[in-house]
Amino acid sequence: MAFYCHGMNSTETTPGTDRRRWFALAIVMTAAFMDLVDVTIVNIAIPSIQRDAGASFSEIQWITAGYALAFAAGLITGGRLGDIHGRKRIFLVGIGGFTVASALCGLAVNPEMLVASRFLQGGMAALMVPQVLSIVHATFPAHERGKVFGLFGAVVGLGAVSGPLLGALLTEWNLFGWEWRSIFLINLPVGVAGLVLGSRFITESRAPRALKLDLVGVALVTLGLLMLIYPLTRGRELGWPLWGHLSMAGSLVVLAVLVAYERRKAVRDGSPLVELSLFKVKSFAAGIAVQTVFGVALGVFFLVWTLYMQIGLGWSPLKAGLTGVPFSIAVSAAAGMSVQMLVPRFGRKVLQAGALVMAAGVLLYIWESGHYGLAITPWQMALPLVVMGVGMGLIVAPLTDAILSEVPREHSGSASGLINTVQQMGNALGLGLVSVVFFGTIAEHLRPEQVGPAFADAFENALGWVAAVMGAIFLLMFALPKRPAQHVEGEQEPAGREDQEPALV
Repeated sequence: MAFYCHGMNSTETTPGTDRRRWFALAIVMTAAFMDLVDVTIVNIAIPSIQRDAGASFSEIQWITAGYALAFAAGLITGGRLGDIHGRKRIFLVGIGGFTVASALCGLAVNPEMLVASRFLQGGMAALMVPQVLSIVHATFPAHERGKVFGLFGAVVGLGAVSGPLLGALLTEWNLFGWEWRSIFLINLPVGVAGLVLGSRFITESRAPRALKLDLVGVALVTLGLLMLIYPLTRGRELGWPLWGHLSMAGSLVVLAVLVAYERRKAVRDGSPLVELSLFKVKSFAAGIAVQTVFGVALGVFFLVWTLYMQIGLGWSPLKAGLTGVPFSIAVSAAAGMSVQMLVPRFGRKVLQAGALVMAAGVLLYIWESGHYGLAITPWQMALPLVVMGVGMGLIVAPLTDAILSEVPREHSGSASGLINTVQQMGNALGLGLVSVVFFGTIAEHLRPEQVGPAFADAFENALGWVAAVMGAIFLLMFALPKRPAQHVEGEQEPAGREDQEPALV
């Protein structure tokens, strides 16, 4: 995932020269790790939640989509609030609220309370995450930032590997009889420690000329997304009612109103929520499209993959979690290689190769699922998962630089926020589409012996859609620049523009 670093003036805070800044780094990295793990840890525990809490399929989707939607809707707002009210203050509010929301998730007495708590958790993450790199930028001098961003890359890779495995272990161990609740309650000691230590070691910083918060823009973005995602998630269960189609059509009207309003606001006071001029940059517009569609593909794949292994094949959470380790390792390894060795030499072709490799892995997975049937083993899944992981790694690491390469440096903070937002929006849209491409092919009432074959068929159908989406992404990538600009640590930055830092993937 990408982190949003909102623009700031590097002169506003003198970077620390003592150990305090390394304590501050450890604290914000832990918060970033919490968010990364929380996105993936829930998927592996979904069947356990469904059995224990009696959640319907649409409620299961909202447990994951609710977090992503609240996170997406709040990211840009969270960045602005940090600029206006202080990044340390908003970070502490975010991590405190995230901890409270995690407790409410773990103590949920019914599926409705769990869904509501996940919305709150996503909203609090949207306050917390945008401050992470902003705090790093205010705390570390330029010559140390390369080392720091390298550490963040390692945390991202570790989060990808740890989430599913940690979720599986906690569900399997059933600590104190908590079952799935432990995946949320484990955040409590980490969050409390982050709150206490953060208040002591993080240095406060804020933008000297902060923009006003665009509340109308926030309301329009949130309303438009809800009107689009909610009918997609509930549609199949409710028989695709007329109001659902009207809501989805109405969402386009709301988003059009948002564009018109933001254009006027940019002229009137120069503080729109969304910087529309960015979309005039061809590579940015194409990259945003790629990021959105890629988010859809990932949203579909990760949820149906978990349901296929645990409900369709009847595997334990631990077995399913361990099956995903080769995928996570392949993503981390390929991501490191793509940025350091391949992109400087081959440019855009690396991302396009990633799309084709990932599509090939998906097609191989479809073939193996059909060939081996319900007798398929984790080691047989390893090859398609490694191929998919390599493809994904070739895309996720260099994509943000490719999107930002032709964006004016003064807008890179705003652009980074948009990248995060559409990534999360795509993910939420993908989770909504699961009701169509996966659950839409499963009959309502299945006998026990029908469950496995039905879920395997639905899995293969959903993966066919994922492969088609990867083909579309390959074509969209032709609009990206052939040679994405490389941000070299220690390079002399233009005067007054040292405050802009690209997003870290």
